[in-house]
Amino acid sequence: MSDYADPPALFRPVAAFECQECGLLQRQQELASGFRAVCSRCGHTLYREPEDGLRRALALNISALILFAAANTFPFMTFRLEGREQQSTLISGALEFLDQGFLPLGILVLALAVILPALKLSLTSFLLVSVLSGRTGTGLAKTFRFVETLHSWAMTEVFLLGVLVAYVKLIDLADIALGASMFALVGAIIVMVSADRALEPKQMWDKFNGGQENGLLPPRLDADYVSCHSCSLLGELDTSSAQAPCPRCGAALHARKPNSLSRTWALLLSAFILYIPANVYPIMTVVSFGQGAPDTIISGVVHLAGAGMWPLALLVFFASVMVPMAKLIGLSFLLVTVQLDFKWRPRERTVLYRMVEAVGRWSMIDVFMIAILVALVKLGSVASIEPGLAATSFAAVVVITMIAAETFDPRLIWDAAAGGRKDKAKND
Repeated sequence: MSDYADPPALFRPVAAFECQECGLLQRQQELASGFRAVCSRCGHTLYREPEDGLRRALALNISALILFAAANTFPFMTFRLEGREQQSTLISGALEFLDQGFLPLGILVLALAVILPALKLSLTSFLLVSVLSGRTGTGLAKTFRFVETLHSWAMTEVFLLGVLVAYVKLIDLADIALGASMFALVGAIIVMVSADRALEPKQMWDKFNGGQENGLLPPRLDADYVSCHSCSLLGELDTSSAQAPCPRCGAALHARKPNSLSRTWALLLSAFILYIPANVYPIMTVVSFGQGAPDTIISGVVHLAGAGMWPLALLVFFASVMVPMAKLIGLSFLLVTVQLDFKWRPRERTVLYRMVEAVGRWSMIDVFMIAILVALVKLGSVASIEPGLAATSFAAVVVITMIAAETFDPRLIWDAAAGGRKDKAKND
């Protein structure tokens, strides 16, 4: 039997797997190195089997942590204009937001670009060292559950794209020198992406199960199962124990995300309301030799296009206008179709959800770009850039829509298509 710590008396873990996107119950299978298990119904990747994944992930995470520390130590960019220069570090934009009274925006940028990536790398390295040395306590499993929630919120690669947009905007106006931190950050991001590819969550969860997944009970077709949304542990849970925590990671067990539709609707309506001031009010003001005019998101795109920077204009328009609106419309469409019990094309609607969930974080490009600009361009009467009220509203829209995508349960799409019936585990 498995070695879970303090399991609920009425929870019986079984050797099966529930797809977290369509709810289909399937038997776990052994995979050869380099292969992945894919849901036969919706196409979602259930788990992979990377070659020597844990040891390789540890080496890559430690390397990325060293590079990220270097990226926060040395100068990042230097702005030179009319004989004056301004140097910035990785956290300068966040600090400048704080200095100008944009407290929530400063904290958000600091968290997404610096604190959360560093926390993710540090905790992942610690957990990998612990697991590889044979320690698999309940506290470590709960820590790994927290680390898994950081993936969408550690936005170093989005920050780098924001830096690229800021660099292209400034390169024709002044002399821009890239510092050592820029190259360290690029290296850290490349290694971080490789580390994420090397680490398969199921391998870690199996370690927290003592590697005894073959000792789990066989699934029964006449049973009702509950899958932990955090660690994917599947088991039978008596309805009287509906509030019992997962015995492996400690998360609350529930057949579907609680109040998924109402919570997602509330978040979407808030985002729709905030999207109006985000596009109406100025997002930043560029002042040069005492003259300047505020820019909204759309006017900024128009100015870029007018200056012949079409690729950059299209990038900003797509990330800052199209993606947030597409996410709001896409989630609204999914909510309406679920509430009306549509049985139409559930696989395509699941793919739509997958896309909405994946692209939302990239809208933070504009916020990161402004953080870089306000930190670099502050040369008094010669040139300065000030953030506008729309920057806070726009950042709030991005954050709220990301949370809304997490509160929506895509398995409801398939529940409606199946008439409210959960599909049982396959025996073949």
